[in-house]
Amino acid sequence: MQEAVILNDQQIRDKIKRMAFQILESCTETEKIILAGIADGGYSLAKLITVELNQISDIEVLLCEVLIDKKNPKTPIKTNLKPQAYEHQFVVLVDDVLNSGTTLIYGVRHFLEVEVRQFKTAVLVDRSHKKYPVKADFKGISLSTSIQETVEVNLSQAPFTALLK
Repeated sequence: MQEAVILNDQQIRDKIKRMAFQILESCTETEKIILAGIADGGYSLAKLITVELNQISDIEVLLCEVLIDKKNPKTPIKTNLKPQAYEHQFVVLVDDVLNSGTTLIYGVRHFLEVEVRQFKTAVLVDRSHKKYPVKADFKGISLSTSIQETVEVNLSQAPFTALLK
């Protein structure tokens, strides 16, 4: 199967900027946003969204790394923040690609153990192959793919890319 560029560096940067504005518009009456990025790709995306939010707003943005064993998502999830840090806060769970929804749904479950003010999800690429009833509130792009195809996102170093393989 041939590799195709879904999003190039500039397109990814534009999507991240748009997502940052959408997040900001949806979190009225809050003084803090918690961006909880699922390691590795989601955390990289959350860091980039944080940079954008800091450029367009004075709202405090707290970055949280979410560690999920993707091979066994039922194992306890760890974050680099204590649950009290996101209690009664506006939380956005961030991942790079939404495939079946398994990782996102288990991430959501973790954050439901604490009372949050509002909870949203964000992904750069939504593939629409959901196994669970989870959706992305903020997404860079929706993409119809076959189940055999994979999406590979590079946000660790520029130039950023999203490839269909």
